[in-house]
Amino acid sequence: MKKKTLVLGASTKEDRYSNKAINRLINYTYDVVAIGARPGEVAGVEIDTTEVSYDGIDTVTMYLNPLRQEKYYDYIVGLNPKRVIFNPGTENPELYEILKRANIEIEIACTLVLLSTDQY
Repeated sequence: MKKKTLVLGASTKEDRYSNKAINRLINYTYDVVAIGARPGEVAGVEIDTTEVSYDGIDTVTMYLNPLRQEKYYDYIVGLNPKRVIFNPGTENPELYEILKRANIEIEIACTLVLLSTDQY
């Protein structure tokens, strides 16, 4: 498996970009974990509804609007990922600063595009 990705804001609804991202990450053989508002499963990945202390998170890919991100600030920093990807609609300058202070890379991009262009 490739480096582990946390999809934050995961949904079982097939029309949601977080759902498409989980499916695409699995298709590209990434190790995926997910947190969402409701439990469920996407492409064999269980969606947790609490802040699980996952080990070895390389990337957090964000699918929450900035207001919903606030409760996860400390959690994300505590996971110590290499980077956090801010997908369209999730841009958050306040969190950028927190992550920069923690030496966590920020990337303002679309996970689906990064995967399809071999830039993930």
